[in-house]
Amino acid sequence: MLAVLAGVVILHLTEIIILIISTSVNAWRTNNKASFDLWYTCSTLNAGYHCEGSSDADWLQAVQALMVLATLFCMLSFIFFLCQLFTLVKGGRFFFTAVFQVLSSLFVMSGAIIYTVMSPDEKDGSNSYGYAFVLAWLAFPLTLISGLIYIILRKKE
Repeated sequence: MLAVLAGVVILHLTEIIILIISTSVNAWRTNNKASFDLWYTCSTLNAGYHCEGSSDADWLQAVQALMVLATLFCMLSFIFFLCQLFTLVKGGRFFFTAVFQVLSSLFVMSGAIIYTVMSPDEKDGSNSYGYAFVLAWLAFPLTLISGLIYIILRKKE
């Protein structure tokens, strides 16, 4: 049982790290001269590295909010898991933790879908999705699987 508990904790901490990186790193969309993020657009024009705030588009603000909410819900579910680990009765399930984890996965999925559909495409195809975008999509199944594990997991002595 200790190995399962350690595995769940490591999986959850990995998800939190992936969500923090994917939310904060400037690499959702890149090309050879610029990188686009949820928060900044940075370019290497005129022999320097220049960053400016991202556009105020409603879809981008929705993605920002969803990714921040996903990260917060994942952190809260970890705190709830630790609290339930010590206060839950024997045989009880971690439903409260599971709900927050599944909501986190739905927020990540929604944010990544909105970014995929609404981000501007260039005709020449020089833009490609960056590693932060890929990490966001990786966080979705991990948080969903973790939420399902919490639904199945029972507290034992």
